[in-house]
Formats: sequence, C-alpha cells, structure tokens
Amino acid sequence: MLKISELSARTGLSTHTLRFYEKHGLISASERSEAGYRYYSDTDVRRVEFVRTARHIGFSLNDISELLSIRLDKSRHSCQEVTDITEAKLAEVNARIAELQSMQQTLQILLDSCCGGPENASHCSIMEALEAEQEREIEEDRRSGSHGR
Repeated sequence: MLKISELSARTGLSTHTLRFYEKHGLISASERSEAGYRYYSDTDVRRVEFVRTARHIGFSLNDISELLSIRLDKSRHSCQEVTDITEAKLAEVNARIAELQSMQQTLQILLDSCCGGPENASHCSIMEALEAEQEREIEEDRRSGSHGR
C-alpha cells in the first residue's frame, strides 16, 4: 500500500492533482488509516495511470468517468460506447485545430502587412487592423442590440 506522496512519486502526478481526481470521483484510496491517511493499492495505481493517460490524450473529466465505468465492467458495455466518446473528443480536437489554423492565418496576414520598422506605431498596420476590427464588433453589437428590443 502506498501513501499519497508515494503514489505521487510513482505516477508523476502531484498530490494536489490526485486529491482533485479523488474529489471528482475518478480515483479513491483503497483504505484510510485511523489518522485519515490515504493508502493506495496496485489496482489504485493502475487506475491513476489510466486517468493520467486519458487526461494526457485530452479526454475531459466526464469522458474519463464514463471510460472508467466501462473499464470496470467491460462485458456490459460495447466497443461502440468507447468509440462514441473517442469520436466526440476527436471532433472537438479537429474544431480547435481549425480555429487555431484560422488564427494562424490571420496573424500571418497581419505580420505580412506590417513593415515592422523602428518608427513609432502611429501608422502601424497591425494596430490599425485591430482597431478597425474592434470598431466593427462595436457596431455589430449596437445593431444586434437595437434589433433585440
């Protein structure tokens, strides 16, 4: 049996993270001493490692909770359930990648339009573009606010 500090050293997760996972029901100590110390078994270690791996891949706490439920009773669950969770996560990742690529393109356009010289920023094309976008958003908010009344 391992104390939480030993589990932390073994898994590479901080004791704070382990307590956070315990608070959210992803892990639990197999035993507690009379003094309240948590003790973890080898089965607990494998569960923590599963949670760590799933978090590293990007699964949410809710996803991991579902995956752990499936893991505990694989015979009562289908591979399709795991596939559905994984496909949903992949769709989120793909959407985020598209968003980041759009941001990357916009930033590159801004950089390409700016001379980047030592002169003051009074006529900096990047600042002008950001300010113009800000004005466009303010005007859009005004229009949508007046239509909503």
